[in-house]
Amino acid sequence: MITCAEAVKQLWDYLDGIVEESERELVEEHLSFCRRCCGELEFAEKLRRFLGSHADDELPPAVRARLTATLDELGQT
Repeated sequence: MITCAEAVKQLWDYLDGIVEESERELVEEHLSFCRRCCGELEFAEKLRRFLGSHADDELPPAVRARLTATLDELGQT
């Protein structure tokens, strides 16, 4: 069993299909009972679709800065 922190840490790799099979199973097991992490997954899927459908749009500088800061923070955890 993995914690919420461990599940969320692997969320993007899980969505990209690049986690090891054993790790994927642990994430899926966690998602099967954790509503909070299911919400994180749903948000990540929606964000991914939005970004994919607006890939050619220019982000406003403030939005780009917040996104970059968030991604940097996630990379350090």
